[in-house]
Amino acid sequence: MVALDRLVDVLGGVGTHLACAPRGRDVELRGVTLHDPAAPLAAAPDDLLLGLGTGTPSAAARLVAGTVAAAVVLHGRPPLDERVAAAARRSGAAVLLVDQEVPWSQIAHVAQTLVLGGQRAGGGGGDLFSLADAIAAVVGGPVTIEDQQSRVLAYSHRQQDVDQVRVETILGRRTPERARRALDEHGVFEHLARTDEPIFVPQLTEQLGPRLVAAVRAGRELLGSVWVEVDDRGPAVRWAALVDGARTAALHLLRARASADLERQAEADLVIGLFDVPAGAPAALARLGLPPTGLRVIAVRAHAGGSEHAATLLAFHRATAGFGWSRPGRSALFGNVLYTVVPCGDDGDTALEWVRSLVRVLPEEARVLAGIGGTADAAQLGESRREADECLALSTGEPVVYDRSWSTVLLHRLAAAADGGRLPERGPVTDLLRHDAEHGTRYAETLGAWLAAGGDSREAARVLSVHPNTLRYRLQRMSAVTALALDDAEQRLAMQIALAVAARRS
Repeated sequence: MVALDRLVDVLGGVGTHLACAPRGRDVELRGVTLHDPAAPLAAAPDDLLLGLGTGTPSAAARLVAGTVAAAVVLHGRPPLDERVAAAARRSGAAVLLVDQEVPWSQIAHVAQTLVLGGQRAGGGGGDLFSLADAIAAVVGGPVTIEDQQSRVLAYSHRQQDVDQVRVETILGRRTPERARRALDEHGVFEHLARTDEPIFVPQLTEQLGPRLVAAVRAGRELLGSVWVEVDDRGPAVRWAALVDGARTAALHLLRARASADLERQAEADLVIGLFDVPAGAPAALARLGLPPTGLRVIAVRAHAGGSEHAATLLAFHRATAGFGWSRPGRSALFGNVLYTVVPCGDDGDTALEWVRSLVRVLPEEARVLAGIGGTADAAQLGESRREADECLALSTGEPVVYDRSWSTVLLHRLAAAADGGRLPERGPVTDLLRHDAEHGTRYAETLGAWLAAGGDSREAARVLSVHPNTLRYRLQRMSAVTALALDDAEQRLAMQIALAVAARRS
């Protein structure tokens, strides 16, 4: 099951537009039906009907008028033909228009994955919590279903008389680190990685009692695990029931992954569009559920175990976990950089807290670098992304915020311009640096100290740890090396900039 509003958000990434929705965008869809022009109309009231074979507006209008489906997908471009719109008002069906270039096979695949991927499996409980309850009833113990990082995805209703680790696991939504270490030392995770055979784990610590554990796997890929708190190994039938439960859990996780991947792609396409197509940014922001002003772009790169791409990909998955309005930001992965647009106004601390919250859900060994662009409205998001990229390049551990580091960013830009041959290669500063290199003098350093002190020779001498007369003598000697217009405010500013750029380049 999926709401029409969510379907539109996801299908928007493949060229779909919601043309009309007489009953609103909250209509729930539970099935997907293909229209057969040679057969009578057959669709349920909560179906999404794919309008194959409706090549003309009149054919499309007949289909929409005669269906009881909640929504109909047609090939076409806005605006919607008035005959089809009138038919939709009569039948109550929402109409979605898809670009002609998008094949029906692709539309059907996306729609079925999204609509049917959220359905409850026939018969028993259709979500992971119901499945956990079913496994607990058959195997005979409190259950948790966890992902590969030992984060809790679901747990059974029955959790009475459990040990301290189970209590902390459910409350913290993750197995405590000390318990993970004990399980790892016992070889539990290694066992799960190589076989589907359940493993009985005896009591390892005072707080960590016995458990029966089975891997949740799709083919060769480990998706997670099922943990049952038990008193002993129990009979073989218990083990078989746990294996069956783990296989069912794998189906649930695969469906959830398919739906989440579609949503991530739709979201990422919209976010990249914010940077590349400023004219379309207001509409994209509305579809993403973000305000039109008070936004910042955050650029993140992560490293772990020598693999930059894998760590950044993991950061993307963590940043986009729980698609929808529960997350403050919207994200895209471009190359090996994670970009997230966060509404936070002039308050850079909100963006900093977002980065810190991301770090908390990544592995401890992950090293995260982050740059935070300045505040932007819809038209300025491209510039905020550029600022975020430049701040990311300056980050050595702590996130760099543009507002607080703009001067460093400016010098970085000037240094890049100098490297590209776009700044003058000759002038007083270049002459002094060359003289220092050839004769071992400290003229460039002396000039920098004097400029930083605002022309105060005593203060500059104190910084350099020399006598004021020594400093004055150096200034006189420097004038013999190059033309120093120290009484010209514009040249003093230019020399300060040139010194700063030179220091950054070296």
